[in-house]
Amino acid sequence: MALDGKTAIVTGAAGGIGYAIAERFLREGVRVMIADVNAEKGAQAVKDLEKLGEARFVKADVGKSLDVHNLVASAIDALGDIDILVNNAGIVHGADFLELKEEDFDRVLRVNLKGPFLVGQAVARYMVEKVRGGGSPGTIINMSSVNAVFAIASQLPYSVSKGGVNQLTKAMALALAPHGIRVNAIGPGSIMTDMLASVNADPAARDRILSRTPLGRIGDPQEIASIAAFLASDDASYITGQTIYADGGRLPLNYTVEVRREEED
Repeated sequence: MALDGKTAIVTGAAGGIGYAIAERFLREGVRVMIADVNAEKGAQAVKDLEKLGEARFVKADVGKSLDVHNLVASAIDALGDIDILVNNAGIVHGADFLELKEEDFDRVLRVNLKGPFLVGQAVARYMVEKVRGGGSPGTIINMSSVNAVFAIASQLPYSVSKGGVNQLTKAMALALAPHGIRVNAIGPGSIMTDMLASVNADPAARDRILSRTPLGRIGDPQEIASIAAFLASDDASYITGQTIYADGGRLPLNYTVEVRREEED
């Protein structure tokens, strides 16, 4: 995939899926601006990744317009361009529906849905001006989830936000298609990140995950990163407005499957 020489912003990239995407991009020759609210983890991520290529970090809350403005300006100043945006930053909040607080609902929606809108719009404005000046159009990748399709009662704000991301992706794709800018989303299933580590450590909880995963295993962040690399490349030049689900077969399943235990279990 010909990504060498391109530039990217990856939000929420101090760890997990975002980190894996930043790492994959760097291995493909992409210069990467890592954005995250955690300055300590972000600085460490750059320290770990800069051996692979040019990586920078800026602290940014994607739900704040000023932070978004500074993020985009910093990327252009440091890297000279923006060809790829990955809106990966996201948070979760678990609560019983009847006990869910308004401020927690707003907080999740602000990061998970308003964030991709704000960063996506700011980067798209830059990309459109670049196209008008004779430059090449870029691509935007939003991070959705299988929770955009099915609901978890105790994760209502997250499910709502990811459903919104799917619609945001479609609307952005239509709005930016005249400029040649492609917009797609990735919908991961159960991926082995820090967020899932505690669940994976509980045999009963792990079995519940595997019982609804036909491939019989938890996904790896690098598998999501490979999709991002594909969508960012010219190999995906005719794909826009789509959400690609990487879930081990979970969405098509309307029953549970037998859990295949490893020998050491």
